[in-house]
Amino acid sequence: MAKRREPLSKAGRFFARLDYLQLASMLALIGTGLVFIYSTGVQIGGDDPAFFFRRQLLWIACGSVLWLAGTLGNTRSVVFKVGIVVFCIAVLGALIAVLFAGVRVFGATRWLAVGGFRIQPSEFAKLALASGIALIFSLRGLGVNTFSGIAVSGTLALIYFFLIAREPDFGSAIVLLPIYAAVAFVAGLKWKKIIFVLCSLGIVSGIGVANELWGKPLLHDYQRKRILVFLDPERDRLESGYNAYQARLAVGSGGFSGKGIGEGTQNELGFLPRTVSNNDFILSVIAEETGFAGITALLLLFALLLYSIVRCAYFAPDDFGRYFGVGVAMIFFTHLFINIGMSFGVTPVTGLSLPFVSYGGSFLMTAMAALGILQSIHRTAREEN
Repeated sequence: MAKRREPLSKAGRFFARLDYLQLASMLALIGTGLVFIYSTGVQIGGDDPAFFFRRQLLWIACGSVLWLAGTLGNTRSVVFKVGIVVFCIAVLGALIAVLFAGVRVFGATRWLAVGGFRIQPSEFAKLALASGIALIFSLRGLGVNTFSGIAVSGTLALIYFFLIAREPDFGSAIVLLPIYAAVAFVAGLKWKKIIFVLCSLGIVSGIGVANELWGKPLLHDYQRKRILVFLDPERDRLESGYNAYQARLAVGSGGFSGKGIGEGTQNELGFLPRTVSNNDFILSVIAEETGFAGITALLLLFALLLYSIVRCAYFAPDDFGRYFGVGVAMIFFTHLFINIGMSFGVTPVTGLSLPFVSYGGSFLMTAMAALGILQSIHRTAREEN
């Protein structure tokens, strides 16, 4: 006679319903980031080579708290929905505060100083938009094909977009567009409206290009130079295109197996500046030190992470979970596409980080909080199936 199974405790049920593929890929990427953040610090040297490594550990600790809070939350509760509204408003307030009391670095005002640390509200705006429009489109009477739904969600997206672009941070502002488009498409936006939006964007883009060429330019000089260097990589290799050029050299010099962790000469000799080697162009460091094999393994981890996110969205028990999952997937995909493209010279340099790998706290905490909420959605789906 088969022995009867004892029912799992509450804690046992909690751990049994986690998405371990998503958790494992996240932890592996965080670990990879720590290795190369430490490597870049030691190679460059300075008074405190481990400074960025210790800072990243602190950001990871903060992100872990947000991940756990998201995992333990109930996305169907009124408290959670009210929390999304409060979060969206708080991010709006932070974006406004940046324009008046922000910290200016390298010609851009994108950060708020908080107790010796710098917080970048535009990173949190990505999660705020994904969760905000997911909530809006999932509410009765505010669907994607209703005037009210488009008006409320569109207003939220446009306010965030223009505030972030005003900093200026066009890289983060541009990320908001595919987030909105992906969620609206999955929510069932009608094809007539999709065609209308695409035509409108085409017209607006044409006007914008014409304005930059013959009118009163909206882009700053350094932004125009980045675009020109992207279109013609040999245009200004010593100034505007220096970082991108050195990043491509690092990628190409890695070969199949790389030079070894900590042995990358582009970073060690300072050709790839310390200001970008551990964040925007950390992929170039990884490519030089681990080669094609290392990059392939890293991309596999990202593929597994994206698969787990899309799977969570597909099996989500309600509209909010499905829309939110798609929004988060688009955040990660856009960051990956642009950041990897920067190192390979196929996208302009915009300052978007490599998720979980690049140094920096704001996007890391945003990403961990998003995956925590997805764990809650996954857990709810497992409970009901």
